[in-house]
Amino acid sequence: MVNKVEICGVNTAKLKVLKNEETQALLLRTKQGDKQARERLIAGNLRLVLSVVQKFSNRGENADDLFQVGCIGLIKAIDNFNTELDVRFSTYGVPMIVGEIRRYLRDNSAVRVSRAMRDTAYRVLQAKEAYIAQHQREPTIDQIAAMLEMKREDIVFALDAITDPISLYEPVYSDSGDSLCVMDQVKDTKNTDERWLEQIALKEAMGRLSERERKILNMRFYQGKTQMEVSNEIGISQAQVSRLEKSALSQIRKSM
Repeated sequence: MVNKVEICGVNTAKLKVLKNEETQALLLRTKQGDKQARERLIAGNLRLVLSVVQKFSNRGENADDLFQVGCIGLIKAIDNFNTELDVRFSTYGVPMIVGEIRRYLRDNSAVRVSRAMRDTAYRVLQAKEAYIAQHQREPTIDQIAAMLEMKREDIVFALDAITDPISLYEPVYSDSGDSLCVMDQVKDTKNTDERWLEQIALKEAMGRLSERERKILNMRFYQGKTQMEVSNEIGISQAQVSRLEKSALSQIRKSM
């Protein structure tokens, strides 16, 4: 997508780039209702949309669709920008474009989140956008919680629920050609292939024991009972329990 010349029928190689002074002047005219200035402002910031879209190029989504959604975020940023604050438009516009694309990806995600959790998350995002529009900066979780009169934990859970999933093979660090993936950081060191094979072999070995031997091993190693307690419950001597236990363990070792 980076090398693509046309996106949504727009020749990206010929996209105009506005200077900060031009952008500010057009924003002022747009606030006064100048539709032509608004159109020039949109056209002059399409490269900003393109730069954001390129960050989502590894999602497997159609580039044209993402570009159109990004343009919606750009238009929202233009319409909601507060010209009275000393803030560059890109500082406000980029989060708005990113937010619109992420909302689109969430709505089209294969991961399903409950309606109640999704509604809570959308309320949080709306409150966040309203705060950004007023203050030109992102609010903290505590500030959002105060605005919505909600628990901080509920907001965190809702935002986590709609967070875009990432691949286990997503590289997080690369050095001299060797990449460290997400899977390397979260992989389970206990439930490995070798451990699964051992469990299968152990189950098969246990199946070859007599019912009494299996019962003794279960009482000794799963229930944590002493040989004396086992002998009293089964009705045999402690010496017999010890002999049967050793014999069963020896058979298991040979089987494995």
